[in-house]
Amino acid sequence: MELNDILAGNIDQDRGVWFDIVDPVAGTPTGIRFRVAGPDSETQRKARLALADELAELADENGIVSAEGREKARINSLARCVLGFEIKEAGEPIPFNHSNVVRVLKAGTWLQSQVDSAAGDRSLFRGDAA
Repeated sequence: MELNDILAGNIDQDRGVWFDIVDPVAGTPTGIRFRVAGPDSETQRKARLALADELAELADENGIVSAEGREKARINSLARCVLGFEIKEAGEPIPFNHSNVVRVLKAGTWLQSQVDSAAGDRSLFRGDAA
């Protein structure tokens, strides 16, 4: 493997990969889909930097960030890794934007877990899978 192979893989990860959200109990598809950037993407690098900045801004004079602040920053960071979604509300597609991604992710920790898992799974970003 050469450096240009690694860099090309990182670029592929910025294109993202679609995956289906499954029901957390039944394991069946819900009809909800997300497209996430890969763990080695520039998108995720920027999300990590933004997370660090957000946590620094939330810190009090002793450098402590509340649990609520950390949770909000974590969800914001995860939402920054989402490149698209397909989900409806009242029969209509929800417009894709950061605030709506955050709102959808807040709907359930099981959604967050699946998005986080896909965003960290390098195997999803192999050339034949993406």
